[in-house]
Amino acid sequence: MTEYGRGAGHEPWHPEDPLYGDQGWAGQQAPYGGQPQHYQQEPQQQQPYYDGRQHPHQHEQQPGHPDQQQYGHNAGWDTAQQQEPVPYGMNPAADPYAGQQPAYGAGESDYYAAPDAYPPPQPPNQRRAPEPDQAPEWEPEPEAPEEHPFFTGADDRDDDEPRESRRGRGGGDRRGGKSKKKKSRNGTACLFVVVVLAGGVGGIGYFGYQFYQDQFGAPADFEGTGTGSVEVEIPKGAGLGQIGSILARKGVVKSSGAFVSAATANPKSQGIQPGVYPMKKEMSGKAAVDLMINPSNLNALIVKEGERNAGVYEAIDKKLKLDAGTTEDVAEKEFKDLGLPEWANDDPEIKDPLEGFLYPSRYDIGGKSTPKSVLKEMVARAKAKYEAANVEAEAQRLGLDSPMELITVASLVQVEGKYKHDFDKVSRVVYNRLKPNNTETVGRLEFDSTINYIKAESRLDIGAVDDLRQIKDPYNTYDIQGLPPGAISNPGAEALSSAINPEPGPWYYFVSVTADKTLFAVTNAEHEKNRREYEAELEKSGQ
Repeated sequence: MTEYGRGAGHEPWHPEDPLYGDQGWAGQQAPYGGQPQHYQQEPQQQQPYYDGRQHPHQHEQQPGHPDQQQYGHNAGWDTAQQQEPVPYGMNPAADPYAGQQPAYGAGESDYYAAPDAYPPPQPPNQRRAPEPDQAPEWEPEPEAPEEHPFFTGADDRDDDEPRESRRGRGGGDRRGGKSKKKKSRNGTACLFVVVVLAGGVGGIGYFGYQFYQDQFGAPADFEGTGTGSVEVEIPKGAGLGQIGSILARKGVVKSSGAFVSAATANPKSQGIQPGVYPMKKEMSGKAAVDLMINPSNLNALIVKEGERNAGVYEAIDKKLKLDAGTTEDVAEKEFKDLGLPEWANDDPEIKDPLEGFLYPSRYDIGGKSTPKSVLKEMVARAKAKYEAANVEAEAQRLGLDSPMELITVASLVQVEGKYKHDFDKVSRVVYNRLKPNNTETVGRLEFDSTINYIKAESRLDIGAVDDLRQIKDPYNTYDIQGLPPGAISNPGAEALSSAINPEPGPWYYFVSVTADKTLFAVTNAEHEKNRREYEAELEKSGQ
């Protein structure tokens, strides 16, 4: 489109047309792209602006005329007749289009003369307002303020007013006078809307507050350290959220969030152990956390590496608040029902069939625990560990008579080695002494630990060797050759590993001088020298 509407052709007006844009009205513009020129007014007849020029919509070659249109520099829209362009403004009273022949070629109608066409454009200095008694050719419609009819009452017409009087020239609805607005009805509607909105905002605010409290507010919590008693079991791998949920279900804390909030504020909460906790009801989150981070409050039994069964029995009795000897009596009478492997009690001289099968670990003691249930759990764990270590095949590889002998070697290594960094060499000493051609000890182990086991003691000075050999007991390694009938302690994973994989070496003797120093020897003479160093160290330390 151009300023004058689209012409008959499909090509747009050329930008170099003096009427393109507002170039023709300036009067000082450079014609056709040249330098600005000043024209003097002469009292001669003005040449029409399109005199002799081809309309830009008819730039196609006319029959009988050569194609003379050029779009070169300063060429403009040249035709056979060259006319100097005369800008508007030279004679304001003159109509530059007066007396013009049709600019669109012979036989074509003037589109500006059509009844429904726009009037010819007027130069800026010739555009005049209509006379007072003359109706304007067009009347701009004032922009009505954008007000919703619901609030302005625009839809409340006066039904007595004829519809024709409300129509304007454009066919739209125009009101000739002031309409009667029914403000009372719309005012009530507005009040109703305000009340509804206020109620909605209030409801949203209430639920928003509740959501904020649930998400970001302080969680519900009890006060104090609680009353009564309740037993809570925390499973292995439980996180703080799961622990809080368990405590809330048991009535210990008022909400899981109360516990989680208190636990998050206490770095020691990361050390909360799984197990059974004797707790109270209606405790604050902080009180619950303080109780659970204290290991002494955990109702669990710890079996240490190298501990004998006698000590484990006593500990179970204390945890279950039973009479002394109750668990030992159950172990002696019901050991066959506790799940021992078939190879466990293959020697009738074994003192305690469960020795070596109460696996070192932590065991939870709850209100439903019994001596039998606790012992059965310990045996099951030992059996699983030994199966994982493939003790049956390893015992055969090492030349032992049964897997029970391998467990017995591990129990000796656990007690005699004293320190884990010596286990591999101590294991080798055991296997070297078991050899039939052993000329140093003649197949005897001569371990003090077996004497202490017989006497249920733990002493360093056990007496003279000649006196020890007088003790008649199948566990007395100063008297018998080879291994005792069964284990003398409950070995841990490291001792078992060393019993399966002893370090190669020729050693027959060893003595632990200090915690960081263990001396190994091949001959008895070398061993006696190490013993003197050991005794000197004892005197130095005042033992």
